[in-house]
Amino acid sequence: MMRSISVLGATGSIGASTLDLIRRNRDAWRVETLTANGNAVELAKLAREFSASVAVVADEAKVPELREALSGSGIEAAGGAPALEEAAARGADFTVAAIVGCAGLAPTMAAIERGGVIALANKEALVSAGEIMTAAVARHGATLLPIDSEHNAIFQCLQGNAVEHVRWITLTASGGPFRDWSWERLSRATPAEAIKHPNWDMGAKISVDSATMFNKGLELIEAHYLFPVGLDRLRIIVHPQSIVHSMVEYRDGSTLAQLGPSDMRVPIASALAWPERMDTPCAPLDLAEIGELTFRKPDEQRFPATRLAREAAQAGGGIPAVLNAANEVAVAAFLDGQIAFTRIAAHVEDVLGSFAPPAPTSLAEVLAVDGEARARARILMEAA
Repeated sequence: MMRSISVLGATGSIGASTLDLIRRNRDAWRVETLTANGNAVELAKLAREFSASVAVVADEAKVPELREALSGSGIEAAGGAPALEEAAARGADFTVAAIVGCAGLAPTMAAIERGGVIALANKEALVSAGEIMTAAVARHGATLLPIDSEHNAIFQCLQGNAVEHVRWITLTASGGPFRDWSWERLSRATPAEAIKHPNWDMGAKISVDSATMFNKGLELIEAHYLFPVGLDRLRIIVHPQSIVHSMVEYRDGSTLAQLGPSDMRVPIASALAWPERMDTPCAPLDLAEIGELTFRKPDEQRFPATRLAREAAQAGGGIPAVLNAANEVAVAAFLDGQIAFTRIAAHVEDVLGSFAPPAPTSLAEVLAVDGEARARARILMEAA
């Protein structure tokens, strides 16, 4: 049966992988909404290819360009934050929430409040507003499917088992491009080096997060909300080959692991077809060719991001939102050449030490905490 789908963040890496799978299964999907941040030309091209009902660009200044590119197609064009939320609430059977950063919070919540299935790639939504988001999922009868490779792996390993039988959930981390670098060398790392991930093809911000290990720290907080086993049962291990995507150990000593190629189409396909399976173009694993899989503990002295994230999750309330906002500001500054790589985590820790807001009770309050944290992050950066 054909289902309708909206892809929020269609021109990013997750959106591209999702649309590649839809392209290979055109008889199964009808595209309702496609959105992008500012790439109006590419968005229009995709909207035409998939005969989308509406295309929305977050940057209102790009709306005229989008409308011109869609002229004569019959596809509705819109722009701005309110239009993103309206598009997310249009009522697709399946919504892929892949807008990077805190900008994805309101559209993701709009999709949740409409119900249906939400495939979540925007980890910041749960990091910044975990309790509010999960409560909304329950209240509106929505289904939340994780498509980050690690959380999707955990989701698969939990199928048919009860969370009360879980002893450990282990998130694997590649360690990024700098996992073997000395501190002195890390201090000289460039943006071009940081975005060159050894295993995954990702956007610049997520690639830098992988290099600092903040990506894994954010995923730890996300897992805390997705899989309620308690923070003391969540741990991280560095696995450079990125073949084992995460593991679940049960009380009887059994450990289930999900293995797969370093290709986001695998977890996305798992979500698109759930509870069934679908074909992907990904090459099957050849473990004999891979030869060996290695694991080691994370080094929280060189990469303190995972420690900061765990402390933020333990503090709860608005602290995870502060961590996320400060990290986004610091990463942007690093990519612009304003701060050294090793200052990213240090700057986040400075912001966390300066701001402890009360627990937000609504999405508006989350966004207010986010805005205040960003302002403080910029002030502290200018003062440094």
